[in-house]
Amino acid sequence: MKKLLLTLSLLPTLCFADTVDLMADKIESKVIQWRHHLHEHPELSNREFKTAEYIAKHLKSLGLEVQTGVAVTGVVAVLDSGKPGPVVGLRADIDGLPVPENNDLPWKSTARGEYNGKDVPVMHACGHDTHIAMLMGAAEILVGMKDQLRGKVKFIFQPAEEGAPSGEEGGAQLMVKEGVLKNPDVDAIFGLHISSLADVNTVLYREGGVMAAVDPFKIVIKGKQAHGAYPWMSVDPIVTAAQMIMSIQTIVSREVQLLDDAAVVTFGAINGGVRSNIIPNEVELVGTIRTLNKKARDHMYEAMPRKVNGIAESMRAEAELTMPLDYSYPITFNDHDLTSTMLPTLINTAGEDKVIYSKPVTGAEDFSFFQEQVPGLYLWVGGKPLDVDPKDAPAHHTPDFYVDDEGMKLGVRLLTNMTIDYMKQH
Repeated sequence: MKKLLLTLSLLPTLCFADTVDLMADKIESKVIQWRHHLHEHPELSNREFKTAEYIAKHLKSLGLEVQTGVAVTGVVAVLDSGKPGPVVGLRADIDGLPVPENNDLPWKSTARGEYNGKDVPVMHACGHDTHIAMLMGAAEILVGMKDQLRGKVKFIFQPAEEGAPSGEEGGAQLMVKEGVLKNPDVDAIFGLHISSLADVNTVLYREGGVMAAVDPFKIVIKGKQAHGAYPWMSVDPIVTAAQMIMSIQTIVSREVQLLDDAAVVTFGAINGGVRSNIIPNEVELVGTIRTLNKKARDHMYEAMPRKVNGIAESMRAEAELTMPLDYSYPITFNDHDLTSTMLPTLINTAGEDKVIYSKPVTGAEDFSFFQEQVPGLYLWVGGKPLDVDPKDAPAHHTPDFYVDDEGMKLGVRLLTNMTIDYMKQH
């Protein structure tokens, strides 16, 4: 830390961006080392105990007061410049996934964990190891530039983005509930996600809905059991379920204004019956709904019970709809003004030809819970090696997921420069 401060003191003529670039170059090897350690030792949601210790140790070494155990295993620290100004939140998610790693790396994960009562392999198959390392790097640079800042920075290392274990609370929603955006009150929050499909040294952005809201649902259809040879004696929940599945698909294809809105309905499971010649008494359906704006989401909440109840009645069955089922994520919504304000920072940091306006995706992110409370901006940072064809790039949440270490330096610079520029403008 002393070496970093000394280096900065010898560079009084450099602008902020130049200083950030220089220091990002100097700590890049450390950021890579952190990432490799974290990748080799991943932990599942709400079980990130050693990960939290690793993060806290680094933040304490920077002289920051560190709070642990936030939302079970989260870590939070505040950098106070001692001067009046805004409070900027920077967030990184820290959990891994129950996925076996196929990559042949010196720092390959062979970790194991418990998921839903089963022993499972654990891997950082969505790049959260890079998110941690990038925010640790940004924290080191910003602490070194403390005298040049105005306001405060709140570093938020969030557990359980992939979802808390069954029966537990967790993630961004629990962090907000526990007051992570308060004391000091955060004015704006920034987050990054590495992408295995976008070229290294690129940054992808858009205003408005960038990732979808998630609303899982369950439908229980109750009929009347009968012998399969005498269907007229039954109220058939399987036929009712079939009609319901097909009709619900028409909410998107015939009711949602697809030119302006977007929605997805997927049925993930259907369970009912035990024999080929018995019409069962009950069938259960579970699925998920994804929407990218409030209008489409509100429409789905109106249409689902209308379809479910109408079809059940027409078939003489009973149906119970539970929606949302066990969790629900809002739309990851980039504040329009904040996105516009930060766009010059993205261009100055990455270069105009490396800043790409992206399409929304129907995946989800619980960063959205922070954005419900304060203006937020969520970006994608490229992690695909340039010599890899996009069609051959491994997808997130798969055993072959891979991102290049080279992509992290841009992430460090973006987090740092967005913080500094927001402070200067507010």
